[in-house]
Amino acid sequence: MTPLLDSTKAPRPPHRRLRVFAFDPSLSCRLDLADINVVTVQVPWEDELPEGPVDDYLEVVDVDPASGVCYSPVDLHQPHLLAQDGLPPTETDPQFHQQMVYAVARTTIRHFEQALGRCALWSSRRYKTEEGEFKREFVRRLRIYPHGLREPNAYYSPSKKALLFGYFPASRTDPGENLPGGLVFACLSHDIIVHETTHALLDGLHRRFIEPSNIDVWALHEAFADIVALFQHFSYPEVLRHQIARTRGDLERQNLLAQLAQQFGQAIGRYGALRDALGEVDLETEEWKPKEADPEVIRQVTEPHARGAILVAAVFDAFLAIYKRRIADLLRIATGGSGILPQGEIHPDLVERLSREAAKTARHVLRMCIRALDYCPPVDPNFGDYLRALITADKDLVSDDRLNYRAAFMEAFRWRGIYPSDLLTLSEESLLWEAPSSEDQRALLPALGGPLKLRRLAPGWGLKSDRKKIFLLCRWSQAKLHGQFTKPPQPGAARVVGLTLDEDAAATIYRKGGLPALEVHSVRPARRVGPDGNTMTDLVVEMTQRRRGYLDPDVQEEADAGKDKGPPDFIFRGGCTLLIDLETGEVRYCVGKGIESKRRLEAQRMFLAEHLDTSLRASYFADPRRIYFKNVVDAMREDRAFSIEPFALLHRSYDPKEVL
Repeated sequence: MTPLLDSTKAPRPPHRRLRVFAFDPSLSCRLDLADINVVTVQVPWEDELPEGPVDDYLEVVDVDPASGVCYSPVDLHQPHLLAQDGLPPTETDPQFHQQMVYAVARTTIRHFEQALGRCALWSSRRYKTEEGEFKREFVRRLRIYPHGLREPNAYYSPSKKALLFGYFPASRTDPGENLPGGLVFACLSHDIIVHETTHALLDGLHRRFIEPSNIDVWALHEAFADIVALFQHFSYPEVLRHQIARTRGDLERQNLLAQLAQQFGQAIGRYGALRDALGEVDLETEEWKPKEADPEVIRQVTEPHARGAILVAAVFDAFLAIYKRRIADLLRIATGGSGILPQGEIHPDLVERLSREAAKTARHVLRMCIRALDYCPPVDPNFGDYLRALITADKDLVSDDRLNYRAAFMEAFRWRGIYPSDLLTLSEESLLWEAPSSEDQRALLPALGGPLKLRRLAPGWGLKSDRKKIFLLCRWSQAKLHGQFTKPPQPGAARVVGLTLDEDAAATIYRKGGLPALEVHSVRPARRVGPDGNTMTDLVVEMTQRRRGYLDPDVQEEADAGKDKGPPDFIFRGGCTLLIDLETGEVRYCVGKGIESKRRLEAQRMFLAEHLDTSLRASYFADPRRIYFKNVVDAMREDRAFSIEPFALLHRSYDPKEVL
């Protein structure tokens, strides 16, 4: 007789399977899409998953302030739910809404962690001690409110460390595929959940990226969140196969994979998706048409989402170019060398092979985009900086670019008019961030301390690390490195990285103990596993300084000379990102934004002067976002938290035909 198995020795499951909408509920009402709109995602298994759900990263709190209701939390450990991959997708059950936001947000976190090779941290919470000092507190969980707003909006709140999703009645005149006046829930849009979670992840990595110092900053935040949402579509095989078959492998045609938030866009009367990387619906004819690449458009567009859409289109163009190169041999085989597929449906085997290539390409492109974040400057980023970060990060990982990924990105960005302003030629070599010279390396050595000291500063930060311990270790490393730069001061090292510790530096640079104050913003590892299987680890160090800025250049000059000109009009930041080889202790790249740069200071002054129009006419007739913009600048100047949510007004619509 076969002995009974001991159930207590059953292996711990690696994942929990949960059903979600692949796009949003409206697609389940379409006969041709109903079969693919429900997918099952895998989230890391938690032995203890309190109701909510609540895990080490997320806490779902289902309070509806507008209705005065608190919905019962879902118990994903309940045996019946475990047996059927969670609750079935539905618009009417708040507990499924909880499951949806949790599963999709957790999947987004996993994509970031896999790309960066370390666990994710949320932006820390700043507080003031009784002694008057500012300190930062570890934030373990990002809170998610599925029904936090009764309006057509959803946003990430940096102050609350939370995601808030709205619900609202669909348009009664132009509802699209929605019930006229029926409720639409932002928390049931896969793309909106990914978008807002990405805002939180990016803020945890670069907390100065929400400060509007140039026209690209907010656009970069919005574009990056859209990029992650778009390419997460490609991680669902059944959805990908369906769209490959429908488009006959031609992903340049209108397809769901390139569209974001279809239900939300239709519900507010836009006749189509909220955003589309390939095209747009003509509001007069209600027909979809492709967008043509035009390098002049970026010079005319200022609204953050519209400007960010140009960056999204460039990345998607690069993806399409790479995908077409990867499938060229398959099409030659399938067509006998002509490359032209016959009319009718393509063979299921070809669909499968094309889907694999699309998924692999999308995964590579998404990881390229995420890895580039470690190569960006810590303040004042622009689209050109991001292109350089993309190319440099990929060059570090894959030195031999046989499939021409980097060439595809350079070409796509050039078509859209995106390139750094300070280049004489647009080539891979000119786009790579530069390494400091031998002389600069010697100047940095006293402050960095060589490979042994640097390895002691590198936190043991992996995918399985305790996140609070990592936070505390990083704070310790930041303090140690700050001491190495300032006790005693190392002005030569500071000059190399575009900062200053000189006593005679401009008087407008904030000081501590008589010398310009310096903040070691972040110390973290950047891990890369190359095609040859070798693991490379750099230490990423970010340092920043701040300076009082004045809109009048003459006032600025007098304040720089030490004259008291009163409170500043704005805060000007400088900073640098150092990528340091832990084996040699040498700085491989120094990505700087100089604190003493007159060109940057003048550019920020001109940008802010245009947006801080305080005239009576501006108060009555200007875009209401000006109110928010002024609040952000005031908060930066006074070194306090924003009193208006940064992404709330940015995502809110002022025109029923145009959601920002």
